[in-house]
Amino acid sequence: MAGKVFINPKELFSLMILFEFGTAIVVPIGLQADHAIWLAILAAIPGGILLYLLYNYLFRQYPDQIISGCIRKIVGPFLGWPLSLFILSYFLYNAARNLREGGDLLVSSTYDETPLFVINFITAFVMIYVLSKGVEVFFRMGQIYLFVILLTGIVGIVVLIFSGDMKISNILPLFDSWTSVLRTAYPSILLFPFGEIFCFMTVLPLLTDKQSSGKTGAAAVAISGLLLSLTHALQIIMIGSSIYTRSNFSLLAAISIVDIANFLQRLDALAILTLIICVFFKMSMYSYAVMAILADLLRISSPQKLAVPVGIVVLFMSIFSSWSFPEHVNEGKTGSLPLLLVVTVVIPLLLFIVHLAKKTIRRSVRRLKA
Repeated sequence: MAGKVFINPKELFSLMILFEFGTAIVVPIGLQADHAIWLAILAAIPGGILLYLLYNYLFRQYPDQIISGCIRKIVGPFLGWPLSLFILSYFLYNAARNLREGGDLLVSSTYDETPLFVINFITAFVMIYVLSKGVEVFFRMGQIYLFVILLTGIVGIVVLIFSGDMKISNILPLFDSWTSVLRTAYPSILLFPFGEIFCFMTVLPLLTDKQSSGKTGAAAVAISGLLLSLTHALQIIMIGSSIYTRSNFSLLAAISIVDIANFLQRLDALAILTLIICVFFKMSMYSYAVMAILADLLRISSPQKLAVPVGIVVLFMSIFSSWSFPEHVNEGKTGSLPLLLVVTVVIPLLLFIVHLAKKTIRRSVRRLKA
């Protein structure tokens, strides 16, 4: 598979940033830190980089294998198959969660007369179309839309500054809650969004320059973390921590109060555009990860052949996963986060330990034979 399609480091970097943004850039996260959430994001960046370097180490040991192949190489096919299916199931679940969250936010904020199924169907249809064209097309789109998101962000920051509604006191004091900051950063923000980058282990073998995988991913984690921190700091500066923690769509709440000379008002489109783009790329990346693992396990030559069935499953899972948005949010706190810990931290660490143990044993046997 790695020899048939290729992605370059710039494309990987672009999609990693869009993926890390996901819903994390538009909804409140790490609520335990209150007004210091932006500091908690900064505090989680070093842990996110270390976690990615762990993933990259596993990849570098088997550079032609996606995560399911790595698992089989390390623990054997007997344990490798069920473990890969577990990871595949979680990726599928997360793709559906992202689609559902994006659809719910659009319905509650703008498209209140449009059925949730219609919005999710349109998004899933576009995802199926893009992924059926191949992963190269998907990653090239990521480069283009990262530019769109950055341009949107620059415009948003400028209008917020000139709105006159910024209150720096909303993020003060800075150093009164370091305990809550660190508790929020670890494990909450470390797992969401930084730990989720684990699913990129299904595309790293496609890199044209595999030696650059470590620095490309680490740079993406660092830069996305800095931009997320800035975004959430601005949201709190605009609307205060009280409204921030109670809002389902904090970016929209912050941008909607902009009023420059009674002329430039209601810039909701900036927040909606950001939501649609970031959710689309995150759910699509999760869906591609599912396609890649399934193709590897079933020995299907091209993952893109699975775009339609995977897309249909994601669509219906997004509708039936919960009956309401509050239930969806609660499910994420009680069910999704523990599973995320297992998939993105526990399993990679165990694989790392087993690999090192096998490596040490092999060296000892060679020395004895010598």
